[in-house]
Amino acid sequence: MKLRLKHWPAVIAAISLSAIAALATAWAQAPQGGTTAGGEASGSKAAQNAEQKTAAPRPAGQKLAEEQFKNIQVLKGIPADQLIPGMQFIAASLGVDCEYCHDHKAMDNDDKKPKKIARAMMTMMFNIDKNNFDGRLEVTCYSCHRGAAKPVSIPVIKEAEAGPVAEEKKAAEAPPLPKADDLLDKYLVAVGGAAALEKITSRVQSGKLQTFNGQTFSADVYSKAPGKRAALMHLQGGDSVTAFDGEHGWLSVPGRPAHMMSASENEAARLDADLQFAAHVKNLYPKYTVADGEKIDGHDTYLVEGRAEGRPPLRLYLDKQTGLLWRQVRYAQSPLGLNPTQIDYADYRDADGVKIPFRWTVARPGNRFTIQVEDMKQNVPVDDAKFVAPPPPPPSPPPK
Repeated sequence: MKLRLKHWPAVIAAISLSAIAALATAWAQAPQGGTTAGGEASGSKAAQNAEQKTAAPRPAGQKLAEEQFKNIQVLKGIPADQLIPGMQFIAASLGVDCEYCHDHKAMDNDDKKPKKIARAMMTMMFNIDKNNFDGRLEVTCYSCHRGAAKPVSIPVIKEAEAGPVAEEKKAAEAPPLPKADDLLDKYLVAVGGAAALEKITSRVQSGKLQTFNGQTFSADVYSKAPGKRAALMHLQGGDSVTAFDGEHGWLSVPGRPAHMMSASENEAARLDADLQFAAHVKNLYPKYTVADGEKIDGHDTYLVEGRAEGRPPLRLYLDKQTGLLWRQVRYAQSPLGLNPTQIDYADYRDADGVKIPFRWTVARPGNRFTIQVEDMKQNVPVDDAKFVAPPPPPPSPPPK
């Protein structure tokens, strides 16, 4: 069975945690840089100011959304590479796909009523945040929609005890929590310790990737210190590649030019590429907090959350007994709010003095994917060419 084009972002995200936004952007762009994927949003100065405050800084020379996409109305002034993450945030918040607001054959058209409503809703949201929260995105699409196209306006009756009284009672009964530094140190010891991690200079993994719709593909992941990673998924039409060379990441799919990652995508790729993540994580954020975490596959966990001003948080769920990492949740900034990615780790095995998960599951709103490693080698030669982006295609000749 052939993989339909609209399913490719979901499939590739399984092998690269940052790939959905990158792939969507690459598809949206026309060969000359113009696109037909616009048509979201202009509104008041309040909306534009809020967007500019929340969007990630754009590199010098990078196009704005209205310069690269057609029919941009509300989200004017944001970097072009932030438009697709914003659209993904709307889709996740409402539990819909692109076709709910857009005609996939002409994304910039205004024929559908939901697109016009979305513009009004975004303008309202930005004004609420500007007038009540100093422009911070405290109220977002998800605040009301909670995964439904139509918000729930009537309170839900719950039999379970809830509210502030229940939370205070739960907190009073809970034992004292350990310090974040102690839990991160325990995590480092659990995976083998800093000395053992430093001896791992490369890793080559081969296995199977299972998509949300049950399709299976072979996959290879190449990692090399310091901080390089290339993930290849072998499709019927050719290889899909997501790579990070230590500074910059890129994504390619069969028949398309390589797409260079945005700043937020690079940050996610950097985490994935770090072979010594457990040794470095303590220094990634200036402040960590600790709370009781969820039970994950029968394991009681502590939630260790890293926070820094102006950056999305990083959440780590560490086993209360062993210290191993069972779940990581991270967020990518968009003009409308944070897009979450959850990675669950399992099947830990000893390899060359370190413990490594041989299975991980990637979850984003509406999608879930699993990679199972079947073969792994460490400290083997890996050619640096695997991490280098292919050259861009030659420009098309001008029309006669």
